[in-house]
Amino acid sequence: MSDHQDPAGMAALSICEALLLALNDLNLLQEREIVGVLRDAAVTHECANGSELEQETHSAVAKLINKIIVSGNFSRRS
Repeated sequence: MSDHQDPAGMAALSICEALLLALNDLNLLQEREIVGVLRDAAVTHECANGSELEQETHSAVAKLINKIIVSGNFSRRS
């Protein structure tokens, strides 16, 4: 999953990021809760089964989510 030019994936990521930011802005989710949601998503992909190609895809998705968590790109800094 080295192709970062997938329009559907990029759209989904942008929509999810916007939703998480809105939930944080409205004080419906705290930053630690957002990190928890992202960690849950990463673990789901880390534990996924399937063909070798599917496992490679899940692994790449988990790595991307974990990079987002580490970089803090999911939240606005005031």
